[in-house]
Amino acid sequence: MKSQNKVKSIRESRLISKSELARKSGVSPLTIDRIERGEKCRLETMRKIILALGYSLDEKEKVFQA
Repeated sequence: MKSQNKVKSIRESRLISKSELARKSGVSPLTIDRIERGEKCRLETMRKIILALGYSLDEKEKVFQA
């Protein structure tokens, strides 16, 4: 099952490359690619991406939909 998220649209609106987001969040570019395609990821990975995009953990629903 694919999960909905806004990682790609947020990243592109902020003019951040996949590799830059990967570096900021401490995950691999391949992981960013998989998440942007809607594949599941660990909660820890979600947390890193939310923070790397400049959101607080309280704003997680702006990036990842439940």
